[in-house]
Amino acid sequence: MAYWFWIFSFYSWAGCLLERAYAHRTSGEAHPVRRCMLLLPLCPVYGLSMTALLTLPPSMRQGLWLPVAGAAAATFMEYFYHLLCQRLFGVRFWDYSGVPGNVEGRVCVPFSLAWGGLSALAVWIIQPPLETLIARVPPALTLTALLIFTADAVCSARLLAVTHSVSALRGGV
Repeated sequence: MAYWFWIFSFYSWAGCLLERAYAHRTSGEAHPVRRCMLLLPLCPVYGLSMTALLTLPPSMRQGLWLPVAGAAAATFMEYFYHLLCQRLFGVRFWDYSGVPGNVEGRVCVPFSLAWGGLSALAVWIIQPPLETLIARVPPALTLTALLIFTADAVCSARLLAVTHSVSALRGGV
């Protein structure tokens, strides 16, 4: 389980960096904008997507299947993560409504294709050294990181729930 926790955590962190770089590049945002549920610099949708991809059978993670499987896993996770956050907390962290080939503004064809390419690069280039690094992480560090992540998830969910309740009382959402 420690392995999967670190896979999830690393790709959630890398995804957060990617989000910030993309936002800065496309809109010139100088300040970090909340684009995910957690207060820590982690975007769980990226961690969930890579975890889903890496749990697929090895035959689906080879050759030309890899970008296809990566696009499918990321698109699936992106859609359901968005739906879950909207239903539970009344938030939409992104909206692809203006992008061609979108589904309810939750996913879209251009980003699905990008996720396929990025996930293939991650598996081919990042994953091998990451697995070596994960094997060296002491159990005490894993436990500490897990406790910090859990505290953040609980606090973030509570904060979003309270914010959603206040917004609903004011007639928002």
